[in-house]
Amino acid sequence: MFLILTIRILNISAMAKTARPGTRTAAAHRTPRHPIGLARRLYQIATAVAAEVHQHEETGLRHLEFGVIVRIHDTPGLDQNSLAEWMALDRTSISALVFRLEQQGLVERAVNGADRRARVLRLTRAGRALHDRMRTKSEAAQQRILSVLAPAERRAFIDMLTRVIEANQAYVGAGAGRRPPIRHKAEREVPS
Repeated sequence: MFLILTIRILNISAMAKTARPGTRTAAAHRTPRHPIGLARRLYQIATAVAAEVHQHEETGLRHLEFGVIVRIHDTPGLDQNSLAEWMALDRTSISALVFRLEQQGLVERAVNGADRRARVLRLTRAGRALHDRMRTKSEAAQQRILSVLAPAERRAFIDMLTRVIEANQAYVGAGAGRRPPIRHKAEREVPS
């Protein structure tokens, strides 16, 4: 997620530098100077770069799906509910993501011996091979996004992003930031 945000910020900076001052194009490409706008731009960049890597390698995966593969690889014994919590997705969404990966033969679910209601996730042989082939390419793409920064700046940037995110965990979770459903006037009125 950090790299996704970082990618977008860096690309926007490059676009702003190439636009001519005083033109409408320059104003349209000016990098926002507020955190929410920067985070959104960085997310867009990171998502685009991840999609580009997966398109080039013809994996057929979306960035979230590869994120699931990485998390399962890095966390042996991970159960589906813990994955949902870590990715800040609801159980239905994570179940659909895991199901798609399972249908592609990349992930398998097994009943947890300690809690028969829980499902432990494992990469299949094909899932491990895909992870091993794509992880370094994905990390290289992320580093390209940060290449405008010196190595010390990259570490500082990641440290600062981490600190901001960790300090704001109350806002992280499935459905966080969504607007409540719009109710029509008749639904809001309670009969007496």
